Amino acid sequence: MPQPIAYLSFNGTCADAMRFYESALDGKLEAVIRNADMPCGAQTPAEHSQLIMHARLVLDGNGMLYAGDCPPGMPYQGIKGVSLTLNYDTVEQAQRVFGALAEGGNITMAMQPAFWAKAWGMLVDRFGTPWIVNGEPIPI
Repeated sequence: MPQPIAYLSFNGTCADAMRFYESALDGKLEAVIRNADMPCGAQTPAEHSQLIMHARLVLDGNGMLYAGDCPPGMPYQGIKGVSLTLNYDTVEQAQRVFGALAEGGNITMAMQPAFWAKAWGMLVDRFGTPWIVNGEPIPI
């Protein structure tokens, strides 16, 4: 069965965001393709050549995260109406990732117990991506 993969859009900060996520999520950034690297890259206006057309981050457990900079001429509206959720087997793992993602961002709900997990929290990272982090999920 296909697994949904989040595809994030950024306004010129994709490369920085994906390197940040690689570190915070202990992932492996396997692809970072600039507009200039595409087959039609020579036709890309110079001011857009370094923007990221596609990036792929591989996460533990076969997870993936894709991203790119908003295409030129398309208005960037930010990430709205969705949060990326991460579930960890232990509270300690969840707290470590939550702290890493929160660096330079905004915590909207501090890590705390809930009926579905021993710990959970919400934040918007410094790149504008909303996250929910759960530690030790509890069967409900």
